[in-house]
Amino acid sequence: MSTNSFDAKDTLKVGENSYEFYRLDKVEGSSDLPFSLKVLLECLLRTEDGANITADHVRALGGWKADAEPDTEIQFTPARVIMQDFTGVPCVVDLATMREAVADLGGDAKKINPLAPAEMVIDHSVIIDVFGRADAFERNVEIEYGRNKERYQFLRWGQTAFDDFKVVPPGTGIVHQVNIEHLARSIMTRGGVAYPDSCVGTDSHTTMVNGLGVLGWGVGGIEAEAAMLGQPVSMLIPRVVGFRLTGAIPAGATATDVVLTITQMLREHGVVGKFVEFYGDGVASVPLANRATIGNMSPEFGSTCAIFPIDDVTLEYLRLTGRDEDHVALVESYAKTQGLWHDPSNEPRFSEYLELDLSTVVPSIAGPKRPQDRIVVSDAKTQFALDVKNYGVEGGLREEQVTPAEGPAYGLKDGSVVIASITSCTNTSNPSVMMAAALLAKNAVDKGLTVPPWVKTSMAPGSQVVTGYYENAGLWPYLEKLGFYLVGYGCTTCIGNSGPLNEEISQAVQEHDLTVVSVLSGNRNFEGRINPDVKMNYLASPPLVIAYALAGTMNFDFEVDPLGQDTAGNDVFLKDIWPAPDDVERTIASSMDRALFVKDYADVFAGDERWQSLQTPEGDTFAWDADSTYVRKPPYFDGMPAEPEPVSDIKGARVLAKLGDSVTTDHISPAGSIKADSPAGKYLSEHGIERKDFNSYGSRRGNHEVMVRGTFANIRLRNQLLDGVEGGFTRNFLAGGEQTTIFDASAAYQEAGVPLVVLGGKEYGSGSSRDWAAKGTRLLGVKAVITESFERIHRSNLIGMGVLPLQFPQGQNIESLGLDGTEIFDISGVEALNEGRTPKTVHVTATKGDGAVVEFDAVVRIDTPGEAEYFRNDGILQYVLRSLVKAGA
Repeated sequence: MSTNSFDAKDTLKVGENSYEFYRLDKVEGSSDLPFSLKVLLECLLRTEDGANITADHVRALGGWKADAEPDTEIQFTPARVIMQDFTGVPCVVDLATMREAVADLGGDAKKINPLAPAEMVIDHSVIIDVFGRADAFERNVEIEYGRNKERYQFLRWGQTAFDDFKVVPPGTGIVHQVNIEHLARSIMTRGGVAYPDSCVGTDSHTTMVNGLGVLGWGVGGIEAEAAMLGQPVSMLIPRVVGFRLTGAIPAGATATDVVLTITQMLREHGVVGKFVEFYGDGVASVPLANRATIGNMSPEFGSTCAIFPIDDVTLEYLRLTGRDEDHVALVESYAKTQGLWHDPSNEPRFSEYLELDLSTVVPSIAGPKRPQDRIVVSDAKTQFALDVKNYGVEGGLREEQVTPAEGPAYGLKDGSVVIASITSCTNTSNPSVMMAAALLAKNAVDKGLTVPPWVKTSMAPGSQVVTGYYENAGLWPYLEKLGFYLVGYGCTTCIGNSGPLNEEISQAVQEHDLTVVSVLSGNRNFEGRINPDVKMNYLASPPLVIAYALAGTMNFDFEVDPLGQDTAGNDVFLKDIWPAPDDVERTIASSMDRALFVKDYADVFAGDERWQSLQTPEGDTFAWDADSTYVRKPPYFDGMPAEPEPVSDIKGARVLAKLGDSVTTDHISPAGSIKADSPAGKYLSEHGIERKDFNSYGSRRGNHEVMVRGTFANIRLRNQLLDGVEGGFTRNFLAGGEQTTIFDASAAYQEAGVPLVVLGGKEYGSGSSRDWAAKGTRLLGVKAVITESFERIHRSNLIGMGVLPLQFPQGQNIESLGLDGTEIFDISGVEALNEGRTPKTVHVTATKGDGAVVEFDAVVRIDTPGEAEYFRNDGILQYVLRSLVKAGA
């Protein structure tokens, strides 16, 4: 209960219903706060307890100075937690382990439950093994269940054992699309109190829900577990960037082009750690699906959120997607009463300002390895010729002959598009681009165009609603004639679940080191992410994915190169088959309605007969299977004392990896397929698993033994301790500096009692909010990571796992300090944390083999008192567990 020191508690009547709520206008300065900060302010009013959340915190937020640098810590309690299965499974594994740990410390295991609603959507496990045929969806789901039976049984146990935990079974949709279409409330009600919906999610693209006026962002699985257990998110009141939208999208451009333009603009402006909020007269003309597409890409431009306020467009979408009228009325009444309704005439105060005239947007793609590297489509062929040189292709593009088992031989070239995938929450949630893709397919088929045989085509919508409106519009046959059969309702290609290329293609690529290409309608295209055979990856709108599939190569100019010939032998260009915007909108209006959403979400948690027939363990604590290679009890709480041991300085540490700029969590965290000769592959073989059943790292996230062996094992990782070597390798300085795997070196160092550090450059840990990037780092024995800068989520995840994040002094880096990674590191001053204070810097001494010493003061990136408490407890889960035991759990 709130101490209500601002006398803000009031009653809101909506129709026949009454709700308690906390009035924002009771706080001085609240009227012209940005929408996003008003949501935070309401949370503080409602959760004010006089200790962790005080009246001073409330006043600080009401009196927020837009131009000030963030320095005031607040505690934000999200309304709910949302998870996908890759990152969500470890959350449930840890909760199950905490139940046992609580019992070991004398508490009640049943007290470990989510204290905020927690929902998981199983969407990351489907792999495109089968494609280009009518039974692809059924076969892929069947294979998915075969691979993941143990995980799914475990999750079904969690659904029954934990209160307030719901699971959306496989084959339903993508978490962020299911979130906006069904799970999001916009305004929550709980215990008779109404308050703004907000959430944290175990996936960085949780920000998609920002399009619905819901404040939320991605956190590591570690932070999500704490939020589920009632721990607030410790944060500094952020700077807020106001982004004014004007004009309208021109014909020929799509919402994808808009979001790639905004991504480039915000990356160049610099918004890491900031909120982005859209406002202005142009907001009303932005459809909800476009808002969600923009919000989805927030991690790509680096902001914490990218939010749109509530308005009539929000209400229309809630109605369309099947929310009942009483709830829609509550959303409208609450938003207008609280000043959360978008009023273009009342401009909030913002820290910084940007503006985009939507009419200036042109067709774009992004690549070949970062989402912010936008390329105007008309320049794509020229840019490709430049970029391909970075992959060792000089002079003309090479061509190799491929002889498939079926069909005629063909030439495969550098630049050939071998994957064309319509996938991911970013765009499959948006009917305008999905329908444009289907109509483009129809026009292409009518002209007699076909897709070359080397292109692996796939369609993986974010929800079953897409299938519904495609069927209503009669457009599936045209997509299928071009090979875009339904392969699953999941993230697939966007997260590396593209599945293998046909064997003869893979063999040609590997034997001749061809630089081939993927084109996908996703949000991530980092190196090594999409497919191990594919070096260059491009993000594009769904209709452009089909266009590049027809072209068959990235070495293509749509303005001058024909896609093929029609039945009369005339050249067909992209402009000849691109659908008119009016046709797209007319088709959407005639084929998509509320009934589709009501039908598909009527019993969304029940699952199909496969899900319902899974044999599920019973009991308050999980019966761990000692032979399981999917779900194992992690060691985080083994031997944990009731009180934390003192923090100590780091002495005699060796460098496990010396890394460059923009090392992403994809480089660090285990992802994609498991190679037979890797440490993880060897572990599985030793446990009787055949290679065909290895599955992906993501699917085995509940087994720490597999995951630690895959940490820093990305095939594109460049550890600068080695020359010209890519992958998860390092030097073992205990064995004369010989080359070995990072896991084997770590094991040797840990056996010898030698602590480890990682050195890095700028933007360390950018990308997805992968908890295993931090968990694996911890389990490898790394005590500190020293970089030029961190991305937000990974820095906090490292602290959550008891790893110290440090930054080189301003203006200095590995090179300027003359570090080569062979040094022995001592880090002093860490012990100041035992005195209840966080030092601004610690002293680092790096001693070279010849006795020469490099010294510098590293900046301690423990940014809040809450983070300091987590670090003192050796991790966030240990802190929560001790707190629960003290509170009488």
